[in-house]
Amino acid sequence: MNPNMYGPPPTQFQQPPQQQQAFGAPPPNPGWPLQQQQQQPQPLQPPQQQQQYGAPPTSAAPQAYLNGNYQQQLATSMGGLSVGGGPGNPLKAPPVQGAPPTGFNQFNANAAPPPTNNNNAATFAGPPSSYANGAPPPSSTPQSVASGVNQMSLNSANLAGLPHMPPPKTATPGAGGAPIAAKPPQPGQPPLLGQPSLPGQIPTSQPAPGPFGAPSSRPGQPLLPPGSAPPTFTQPGLPHQPGVPLQQPGLPPQQAGLPQQPGLPPQQHGFPPQQQGLPPHQPGLPPQQPGLPHQPQPGFPPQPQQGLAQPGAPYGAPQPGGYPGGGYPGQAAAGFPGGPPPLPGQQPAAPQQFGAPQASFPGQQTGYPPQPGQQRMPGYPPQPGQQPGAPGYPPQPGAGYPGQPGGPGFNQPPMPGAGNMYQQAPQPRRLDPDQMPNPIQVMIENQRLAGGPFVTNQPGLLPPLVTTKFTVHDQGNSSPRFLRSSLYCIPNTGDLLKTTALPLTLNISPLARTVEGELEPPIVNFGDMGPIRCNRCKAYMSPNMQFVDAGRRFQCLMCKVSSEVHTDYYQHLDHTGQRVDKHERPELLLGTYEFLATKDYCRNNTPPEVPAFIFIIDVSYNNVKSGLVHLLCAQIKNILKHLPVDQGQDKSKVRVGFITYNSTVHFYNIKSSLAQPQMMVVGDVQEMFMPLLDGFLCHPEESAAVIDALMEEIPRMFADTKETETILYPAIQAGLEALKASNASGKLLVFNSTLPIAEAPGKLKNRDDRKLLGTDKEKTVLTPQTTVYNQLGQECVQQGCSVDLFVFNNAYIDIATIGQVPRLTGGEVYKYTYFQADVDGKRLIEDIIKNVSRPIAFDAVMRVRTSAGIRPTEFFGHFFMSNTTDVELASIDATKSISIEIKHDDKLPPEENVYLQVALLYTSCSGQRRLRILNLALRVTTTIADVFKSCDLDAMMLFFAKQACFKLMELSPKQVKDNLIHRSAQILACYRKHCTSPTSAGQLILPECLKLLPLYASCLLKNDAISGGSDMTLDDRSYVIQFVLSMDLNQSVSYLYPRFIPIHTAVPEDSDLPTPVRCTHEKTQEDGAYVLENGVHLFVWLGQALSPNFVQSVFGVQGLQQLALERFNIVAETPLAKRINSILEQIMQERTRYMRITWLRQNDKLESVFRHFLVEDRGTDGSASYVDFLCHMHKEIKDLLS
Repeated sequence: MNPNMYGPPPTQFQQPPQQQQAFGAPPPNPGWPLQQQQQQPQPLQPPQQQQQYGAPPTSAAPQAYLNGNYQQQLATSMGGLSVGGGPGNPLKAPPVQGAPPTGFNQFNANAAPPPTNNNNAATFAGPPSSYANGAPPPSSTPQSVASGVNQMSLNSANLAGLPHMPPPKTATPGAGGAPIAAKPPQPGQPPLLGQPSLPGQIPTSQPAPGPFGAPSSRPGQPLLPPGSAPPTFTQPGLPHQPGVPLQQPGLPPQQAGLPQQPGLPPQQHGFPPQQQGLPPHQPGLPPQQPGLPHQPQPGFPPQPQQGLAQPGAPYGAPQPGGYPGGGYPGQAAAGFPGGPPPLPGQQPAAPQQFGAPQASFPGQQTGYPPQPGQQRMPGYPPQPGQQPGAPGYPPQPGAGYPGQPGGPGFNQPPMPGAGNMYQQAPQPRRLDPDQMPNPIQVMIENQRLAGGPFVTNQPGLLPPLVTTKFTVHDQGNSSPRFLRSSLYCIPNTGDLLKTTALPLTLNISPLARTVEGELEPPIVNFGDMGPIRCNRCKAYMSPNMQFVDAGRRFQCLMCKVSSEVHTDYYQHLDHTGQRVDKHERPELLLGTYEFLATKDYCRNNTPPEVPAFIFIIDVSYNNVKSGLVHLLCAQIKNILKHLPVDQGQDKSKVRVGFITYNSTVHFYNIKSSLAQPQMMVVGDVQEMFMPLLDGFLCHPEESAAVIDALMEEIPRMFADTKETETILYPAIQAGLEALKASNASGKLLVFNSTLPIAEAPGKLKNRDDRKLLGTDKEKTVLTPQTTVYNQLGQECVQQGCSVDLFVFNNAYIDIATIGQVPRLTGGEVYKYTYFQADVDGKRLIEDIIKNVSRPIAFDAVMRVRTSAGIRPTEFFGHFFMSNTTDVELASIDATKSISIEIKHDDKLPPEENVYLQVALLYTSCSGQRRLRILNLALRVTTTIADVFKSCDLDAMMLFFAKQACFKLMELSPKQVKDNLIHRSAQILACYRKHCTSPTSAGQLILPECLKLLPLYASCLLKNDAISGGSDMTLDDRSYVIQFVLSMDLNQSVSYLYPRFIPIHTAVPEDSDLPTPVRCTHEKTQEDGAYVLENGVHLFVWLGQALSPNFVQSVFGVQGLQQLALERFNIVAETPLAKRINSILEQIMQERTRYMRITWLRQNDKLESVFRHFLVEDRGTDGSASYVDFLCHMHKEIKDLLS
């Protein structure tokens, strides 16, 4: 992901801080410009006096980001660690030696998780601190960490095995472990036990209990302290654990009148928790009464009511005169050890630490808490005039308010007992997932930083995220829509690449759609001369060729050989060595362009015919009864209006033909000169042949009347059919023979309803045994039961005949076997189980229209050429390969992509770029033979840190997903999953080892570009394609595996991490989709309505307490109970109903499939299916939640490092 993706990081502590401010300073001005920190790493400056609390940050000029060095941008979160020296001295962080500074996410061990908006953190309970109270004695020296970085520390030292195990009972407060508690927390991290929250941090809603044990497994469940009974994992709706007051999410806690962050365990203000087996407070500390002034404890900072500077304060405390008790009352010690954790739901107005100007979260004004009384339920988009501070909600720029009187934490006395919370016995607490990196925030940040024009004029530019709205200005490198690399700066040796464990992959989608404002790839015609190529490696002319010898020769930058320039192509060079006509020639200027191919590039050296679409319809009993045959015949006329139109043409030239089949195959003559269509039946399915030559493939406009007559005739002819045993192989063969006979390439759309069990080639047996799914034997039912369909697929590829299979099954149909034909021919499978024309008809017709109208290439061959030193080795997707280099595609369209892994076979010179060129030779939908050329230049490096700064996580995850689906056919599902976890851990361990300064093992440090890797890996492991078990059918499983293998990046992002969109707050006037929320049940509320979609499934979830006004205006009934969910429709004509409809339509438009809408009310029996797609939660099959998986990853990383 792009270094400039993530918004200004929490800034590095660079600014010389000013004098500490007195009590009543006004909070910073909400209109203050956001800080965007300098990028260049700079040595930390010794702080002068601390900056005043709440004073506006000293440097306000926003600064531009370079694409490259992200360090400063990211580097903030460890500022709190950069300490050395006693409480009295100004602290100075040592400059970093060695490893180049890189931005990273650091999460601190004993702290509760950092804020969402900081996106880069998650925190875990750490090892027991070696100090009884979790605070160091005044004399201990905290570790200093050079180069502030976004860092997430987490300690899973005592994780018992998997992430969802209960914490061990043995840990005792005084047991060994690193003195992590000595360090002030990192910004971007919640406060350590008894420590301050640093800037930009949302506090946990409960004091950090201290370094005990592993987090328990469910989000939403507090941690248990050691010594108490291991947690029984509470499902929502089950009783809470003893000692924790039960709290309804979203209701204000019943204590002290303070708002609380929804979903977090409630605070017990000043009361020690009465957990089993724990003394009410820690020995040696006087029990604190709520509301009484606290007695200062030796070695602890004074409590907020005291405002006195005490000797012996922990490090990081400012000099006297600016003591942590001395901010606003109520903001006491925000950001310093010993102060109360900021109130729930409130961002601490952090003091400037070590002289840093605070940019709290990107896009949000420094340090304002949401106003009490305005605290929203999770998942609501912010109401106008309200601070968008809810968990998971991206901060809206400029939306912060200055603290208003009455807001706890601003000019208010602190909550009773707050000041010594860190002294209490550990309270149960859990990691708040809101504090961990999340995609919503990352996408919003990236849109803010990288949206708009993306100019491809230099090598190794990290493109915007695939979800970002951007416009590509092609200036020599191909648009990321066509070609995306997983690394934009690649290691110069294979060993270095292996060390990082990162995959070097290309994701190629050569026919991707461009957006408005982008150039369609221009078509260059060289006439009989044909495309200009390098003599040696056969690369095509591109901006990466250098002209020498006064323009008479050109040197290929891939193989370094120079070739003669054809006399007709010769042109003079100007004084800079560029050709004079450079700006008139797309192939010398652009990254993506097309050449018209000469006869040498055609099959049998003859120009191709115009491609054809053939509709092959199963007319057996099932399809007639379900209404499919009637529906298709009624809609064909509409479908044919959407056939693809070639670039530069005003109407489609594609021809069409029709075949029906049951236990025999029927061809139709639709020649425009006929009065009636003619039917020809081939009864001998053993030897399929084409019974008519002329009149089978026709242009739909010319033969419109005959086609209409045929479409009326077919439903009549087969209305009373009793055929139930059908064939399939001979029907596909019939379409193939038809294309062969007319010497054309094309696509077969096959509509099939049952397992082919009739006596004929391709007959299959029923081997449905879903109990095998998820076991080591599952590959026996996920691989084809016979190779005849694979051979048929290969024959189709030789003719340029692609097959799309639409299945309408009511029982097992063996997609694993029959799906081989679409897989090998670049097609895909569409599945409509229990199809009923009145319910699913619209979905089917929309799918067919999307299918036939998208840009498509037929009879294609793709070759990837690279600079010397690297070469493509593995290919994943829907295609066929007869050798090791040529990817043969009977067709490829705008929604398909192919992932290719590239490996080193030699060292690369680090001072030179690496060049990649993808050439796709194809027949266009108007019958033109063309070459589409995609060029990409990447940088080369010798340092691991540079590699980690230029990763594209989305491309990497799509590669892992496609690779895993391939591997499932060879390995057991457990091996596939273990490999994925291990690979992810290796990547992060390498980063930890080589790119970060030495810090305690209690910290999980994530690279900025890969901070979502643990989340996405966890989503991939839970994905139905990888781990679907016996709760799905074999066909469902094979279907999603195929879906993953063919999908492109746009689909993969939402397929791995579904979009979860609140619609109860939709405003009729809006036209954009509402901002999604995080994919977890904690973001749902009983009075909400949400859409959850991943490109295959779409759910609309309606909460029990949904307002009657909403129900009335959208559905036209009084209450939810009156809705019949099976035949659910938005019938009302109100503006709100139209808005909800438009949201659903907009989602459908963005997706390649028209999804079936599943409506459900809260607590319906279908809710468990809906919950399955809330990927951050613990899976219904027991798979780990995001929080648990992060702990597990941390444990794996520590194992690797040790």
